[in-house]
Amino acid sequence: MPKQRHGSFSTALGIMLLAACAFAHADAQASGPAVTDDLGRRLALPAPAQRLLTLAPHATELVFAAGGGERIVGTVDYSDYPPAALALPRVGDAWQLNPETVLALRPDLVVAWQSGPTTMLQPVLQAAGIPVFFSAPAKLVDIPANIEKLGALMGTQDVANAVAQDMRARLARIEAEYASRSPVSVFIQAGSQPLYTLTDKHIVGDALRICGATNVFGSAGPAAPMIDVETVIAASPQVILAATGTGYNDPIADWRRYAPALPAVERGHLFILDADALYRPGPRLIDATEQLCKLMDGVRSSL
Repeated sequence: MPKQRHGSFSTALGIMLLAACAFAHADAQASGPAVTDDLGRRLALPAPAQRLLTLAPHATELVFAAGGGERIVGTVDYSDYPPAALALPRVGDAWQLNPETVLALRPDLVVAWQSGPTTMLQPVLQAAGIPVFFSAPAKLVDIPANIEKLGALMGTQDVANAVAQDMRARLARIEAEYASRSPVSVFIQAGSQPLYTLTDKHIVGDALRICGATNVFGSAGPAAPMIDVETVIAASPQVILAATGTGYNDPIADWRRYAPALPAVERGHLFILDADALYRPGPRLIDATEQLCKLMDGVRSSL
């Protein structure tokens, strides 16, 4: 990847101009919206945000769901949903961002995913007085909560609260229908070369719980540990679940050679879902969860 340019004259000038603007209002009492983000940080804005920069694809989807799509002035690569997001200016990918481009967009609120990818931007944003809302939903119920908070920060509560209310009702219905049914054991394949899985520290673990399924590696340490084929065979999952995008190879084709050692292969319980819908902690994960629950129920009926 190309090296980012730090400390250039144009960046320094931009920081000074924006910082001067921020300091000019330093004595004003923040009387606008205030929320707590997913890192436990309190954000208070002087007025509803009008120019948002989203630094993760799921953040873009959340802002659109909260009624603020037209306020997004820039985003990162792979922010491709909803379709209107494709026309947004880019500031780099989620891990390598261009400070000059960020400042040129004049955002009054940044919506980020984790503190790590935005570390290089922190001095720039802090000097310019640009607040950051960190969105990192760990459970499905955190998704509507994020939508409500973003709605509050933008002053679009009427839209955001209605969307969040419908989403919570839908989640409650799905959980009531499937969570208490007989358990189905699932191996989640998150990568094939090397082989990775997801534990219950990842939000997909919560989706499995709602569906009445159990993750065979749910307590296996970090959110995405590396494993080997022998460990998967020993876990004897009833389902192998993978996700991929359009145009990619079948990520679970190699498992078919392990029948009858794996119950999931022996019974044909190999499923692929859309990666963006399943792995991004945004509104489409609710759709993916309902689809997953229906798949798990089909497995139950065949056991």
